[in-house]
Amino acid sequence: MSSAARFAGKMAIVTDAATGIGRTTLARLASEDTTLLAIDVNADALAESVDQARRVAGQADRVESVAASIADEAAIRHAFAAFAERQGKLDVLVNVAGVLRAVHSVEETLEDFVRILQVNLVGTFLCCREALPHLLESKGNIVNTASTSAFFGYPYMAAYAASKGGVAALTHTLGWEYISRGVRVNAVAPGAVATPMTEAMGTGAFPEGADMSLFAHLARPDGAYGAPENIAAVIAMIASDDGAYMNAEVVRVDGGYHG
Repeated sequence: MSSAARFAGKMAIVTDAATGIGRTTLARLASEDTTLLAIDVNADALAESVDQARRVAGQADRVESVAASIADEAAIRHAFAAFAERQGKLDVLVNVAGVLRAVHSVEETLEDFVRILQVNLVGTFLCCREALPHLLESKGNIVNTASTSAFFGYPYMAAYAASKGGVAALTHTLGWEYISRGVRVNAVAPGAVATPMTEAMGTGAFPEGADMSLFAHLARPDGAYGAPENIAAVIAMIASDDGAYMNAEVVRVDGGYHG
């Protein structure tokens, strides 16, 4: 099957769709004939993503959006249920949400630690929970976004790493829990990718006194970052029938940064 036809007749939801990997994944799925719901808390940037995806799709009615936080239980419950009712089903959920802050762990406030977990981990769980009843009917699948920070030491990013480790564990658990009921659950674990979030994490974003030599193990000789398109392509493969024999996997996509 050609990639252009892989999602014909499929209905999918993409979270964190306003920028970076989420925006690119939205466009990639739109290019493969998916009918889409894009979700992000940033309404203005989300509108730009939807316009781009509609141009790629060539049909405006194939891409709709809801401006909401994935950590808002009521909003997510309503958005998922309404989309599935309008379209008659839900086949794919792609969770891309991620927020990041660098700080000395001894100085991390409970409020900020919990805020990051609330979006990255709790929000991902809420979306999975609301999608699963529909995916059980369609025998669909979920692709979450973990991070290489879940498996390698990322100094000053304890909350982010913990949240993404939780996403990896959630993926393994749901994958096994629903394997016999026809629903696949996988994740990608991107490394260094050129997105607004990583670009904002220049040296100046690290706390005073940060020892940047602690990141020496997170590099490759040319220092090249990946592109969001590199991650979106893997997500599309996993979510399609090309990934039909993949389940409960966390696929590292890092260009060899971690050896």
